[in-house]
Amino acid sequence: MTKPKPKKSKTTIKESLEKQEDKNKKKPKLIGQKFSLKELNQQQGKLPVDVFQTEKDIVIQSTVAGVMPDELDITIENDILTIKGNRERPGNDKDINYFYQECYWGRFSRQIILPMEVNPARVKATMEKGILTIRLPKIQRKKKRKIVIEKRE
Repeated sequence: MTKPKPKKSKTTIKESLEKQEDKNKKKPKLIGQKFSLKELNQQQGKLPVDVFQTEKDIVIQSTVAGVMPDELDITIENDILTIKGNRERPGNDKDINYFYQECYWGRFSRQIILPMEVNPARVKATMEKGILTIRLPKIQRKKKRKIVIEKRE
């Protein structure tokens, strides 16, 4: 008994990549909601962040390559820190035939609920090599304090 020979595919690598991209681009249908393509294209990207603590600070780090410090808007209100910005696409890409297009271009924002109370007056933000670092000093509260009773006569 002979094994059947596998069929040779005449699909090019580019066509295979395009098919995969088409599968990845399918958007979930929102039942009962009306929206336009323009509204979908104006959605903001979500900024990935790392949030950790040191002994004295809450630290937030994020990669914001391609964005200048003056193009970022960082605010703190109550226990929420907000980072907003816009990453402009370099050049004109109308004639570009992409194999992959994974970089996010356009507006982005992120709100982070702070895990503890911080001193908003002492928050510091720096950017080095495309990495934004925000240091939020913790408000140090003593857990136990001796209360002295005053004598009244």
